[in-house]
Amino acid sequence: MSEESGKRHDSKRGVSRRSFLGTMGAGTLGVAVTGRTAPAREAVTVESDGTHPVTLRVNGRRFDLRVEPRWTLLDVLRDHLELTGTKLGCSRGECGACTVLIDEQARYACMTLAVEADGREITTVEGLMHGEELGPVQQAFVEEDAFQCGYCTPGQVVAAEGLLRGNPDPDLAEIQKRMSGNLCRCGAYDHIFKAVRRAAELRRSTTH
Repeated sequence: MSEESGKRHDSKRGVSRRSFLGTMGAGTLGVAVTGRTAPAREAVTVESDGTHPVTLRVNGRRFDLRVEPRWTLLDVLRDHLELTGTKLGCSRGECGACTVLIDEQARYACMTLAVEADGREITTVEGLMHGEELGPVQQAFVEEDAFQCGYCTPGQVVAAEGLLRGNPDPDLAEIQKRMSGNLCRCGAYDHIFKAVRRAAELRRSTTH
């Protein structure tokens, strides 16, 4: 098709190629100069520091805190309440070094968000002592030599405490099953199982 015939064909539609391209060029130039295609809406400012209020009841004490949604209970216990008996191990719920009791049940603190623990009763290994006196489970671990390096011991002790609060007289099979979520690199499992049995005896003797 010739240029003249193309012009005639476009003119029948009411717009020529030249006028169309000229209009597009002017629009593009307008965007480049102004930097926008439509008036910007007024920005809305939301004031927030990203934290939420929580109340943690730890070892019989109340703590009113503001926490970030991503903080774990382990973060708060160690870094903000300075209860460092709860150990940081794997950070993914596999080793049990961070075991605490939440409403009497053994839970991994590294897998529990601080906001989940709001208003719950939390017991750490520090809460099992009576002043400077060891609790029955702690005493049993000493008597049965149930640790070597000792890093996993706080979690083992708390897990055993949770077991015995639910069943004061477990048999070996239940002890092995309920303590299986707590790993010991040193392999002191036989002594740990004996310590749980001994702790059961000590607990019964103190309640009579």
